[in-house]
Amino acid sequence: MPEPSPGPSGAGQTRRRGAALEEAILRAAADELAESGLSGFTMDKVAARAGTNKNALYRRWPDRLALAVAAYRRMATAVQPPDTGTLRGDVLEWLRQANRYWGSPQGAILRELLAAAGGATELLAQLQDQSGDTAAAPWLTILGRAVARGEASPEALHPRVATVAMVLLRNEFVVRGAPAAPDEVLVEIVDEVYLPLVRGRSTPPS
Repeated sequence: MPEPSPGPSGAGQTRRRGAALEEAILRAAADELAESGLSGFTMDKVAARAGTNKNALYRRWPDRLALAVAAYRRMATAVQPPDTGTLRGDVLEWLRQANRYWGSPQGAILRELLAAAGGATELLAQLQDQSGDTAAAPWLTILGRAVARGEASPEALHPRVATVAMVLLRNEFVVRGAPAAPDEVLVEIVDEVYLPLVRGRSTPPS
């Protein structure tokens, strides 16, 4: 069913439906989230910005948090892991990118959403997959390149091993209560923990 035309008469307005209406809502929601943050994000504001009514939003998303997560996913852009030519260079640069992102305005929105999602497993998975921070795929890509170069053995290609550097960085955010860590902490994570762990994962002698 198409949405009612906005305005008292709907003159000059084209009735949107389906994908066109959903795109308009997500675009408005992303703009609202970027402008107001999660604390100021409401279904009323998004509906007004999209030129539609709240029913059109609730038919697609059950609440404002679900819509905010969808809007964030629209805002976020996929970033390819670096390829510096060395495992150390790749891991350090990927950590630095994550560190910069978490300290950015968009990173602040992500932190708000993660906190608000709480125990909502599905929403948390959507956010973590989109942010790429603890998702295993890019880390396995980095580690796979290292294996191909002979810097690591195939036994190191395990998701828990691959992502341990980011897990440690995330722990720094929690412990320090700040969205960014000093660069020397990143270097320490790479040199004192990550590289020794990866290089220690080799086939035991028979």
